[in-house]
Formats: sequence, C-alpha cells, structure tokens
Amino acid sequence: MRLNPKFLIAIFFLFTNIADAQIKKGMRMAGATIGSTFLNSGKSDYSFPAPTTGYTSNNNSFGLMLQPSMGWFISDNTAVGALFNLSYNHRKLFDESNGTTFNRDIQKTFSLGFGGFARNYFNTAGSMMLFGQFSFNFGMGSSSNEGFRYVNSTSPVYKDTYDGKSSGDFYAHADLSIGATKMLNANLGLDFFAAYNYSYHKNTTKTTTKRDLDSNGSIDQTLVSEPTLKYTGHGASVGVGLQVFLEKRK
Repeated sequence: MRLNPKFLIAIFFLFTNIADAQIKKGMRMAGATIGSTFLNSGKSDYSFPAPTTGYTSNNNSFGLMLQPSMGWFISDNTAVGALFNLSYNHRKLFDESNGTTFNRDIQKTFSLGFGGFARNYFNTAGSMMLFGQFSFNFGMGSSSNEGFRYVNSTSPVYKDTYDGKSSGDFYAHADLSIGATKMLNANLGLDFFAAYNYSYHKNTTKTTTKRDLDSNGSIDQTLVSEPTLKYTGHGASVGVGLQVFLEKRK
C-alpha cells in the first residue's frame, strides 16, 4: 500500500505546527487523561541451604485507568467540569518448584466512578501553559480472586482451592496536580502533570475454600470467610492527557 505524500505532510503539520493558545471565558475543554497504564512481567528465584528446595515466583500484571472529562471556562483562567473514571487491573501470581506449580493466585479489579475538577491556568497564551488542578471522584467496583495452594506445613501435604468475590465496593480519590499543556495547534494540547493522590477503599470479600486433606482430588472440608477491608493511602503519580479547546457556542 502506498501513502499519498500530501497526506503525510498534513499529518506532520498537525503534530508539529505549534500555535499559541488564546483561552477566553465561555470556551469548553474536552479531554482524556491516562492516569496509569502498565504491563509487568517478572520472575524471582529463591534458593535455600540444603536440604530445603528452592522455588521460582512469577508475577504478571496489567492495568489501565482512563479519565475523560469536560470543562467550561468560567473566567479567562479557570475551568470547572465533570470527569468520568474507568479502571481495570489484572494480576496473576504463580510459584513453581521442580516444574510443578504449588501456588497460583489470579486477581481482577474493576471500578467505575464520577467526579469533578477545577483547573487554573497561570498563563493563557503561548504554546506552553502552566496549570494547577484539583479533582475528586468516587464510585463503585467489583473484584475477584481465585487460585490454589499446596500447604506443606503439615504431613501429609494438603491442597486448598479458593474462589472469592467482593460486594459493596466503594472508593474515593482526591488529586492535587501541577502540570503544563503543550499546544500542538490552536485547539489541541498535550498535558503533562505530576500529582499527589489520596485514596480510600472499602470492600467485603466472600471467599469459599475447598480443602483436600490428602491431595487425592476429593473435597474433605469447605471453609467460608467474609472479611471487610478498609484502606486509606497517599501516593504520587505522573501522567499525560489530551485536551481539545473549543470556542464558545454562539
């Protein structure tokens, strides 16, 4: 397939022709922020003095958080608006010894929420505009985990197979960030920012564990637990986003 040279030139100028922005009261700002996206795969090897056998721990995970938003400039410097939050995390852990997996755990977490933000630009003209922003969002979600483990602290070795699902998941996040919008043209900007984060999570997980006392495939005991977890945390993050500045409707 052959690309038209005029098309390539147009794409080049779209992303390289830097134009000064001119923000005014009444304009709109539509954007999407990629708060975090990751894909990790790691392996740890553990060894012990004889006769204890070592093992290998494998950890694979990926996640994505998207935050589209829409704001309105209530002055020439300040915009307020609403945002939507969507995140998903998937983590798989498995431990192996001599080619045999003796521990495996798979966790999945999904959350959905809404919130608002206020952003103030310290300068509203030029190709690089500095800003400070406060945002808050809250919502609900769900999580699950499943897996198995062989327990060798007793003789004979027994196997636990478990399956857990959460209910009543609630979260609240607050972020205070500073950054800059790099204008790609008169209406399109790229955000770069660093943020302080505060988070609160609460959920109750009901887990059913089936225990095979002699590892022969039969279920000898069924155990049910239902703990409630509350978590508060502080952290820092960096991110990028895309902003579209739209003229005031007439």
